[in-house]
Amino acid sequence: MGGISIWQLLIVVLIVVLLFGTKKLRGMGSDLGSAVKGFKKAMSDDEQDKKSKDADFEQQKLADKNEQAEPLNEQDKAKDKDRV
Repeated sequence: MGGISIWQLLIVVLIVVLLFGTKKLRGMGSDLGSAVKGFKKAMSDDEQDKKSKDADFEQQKLADKNEQAEPLNEQDKAKDKDRV
């Protein structure tokens, strides 16, 4: 009752072919296929990236970072106190 029969589907396909032509439909189909293929490739690349390391740096201890940091001179310390 509510479904589409095979004859109705064939009539719709015939009308679409008459409106657009076979060349245009073939081009649209290949464009759609390449878009789906690119989407699948991007999804698989994303999954591989998640499995790999998130960042390219080594973790350092906070104490090591403080030792490497440049000490503040008196003028910088005064400016920091004024900002607070």
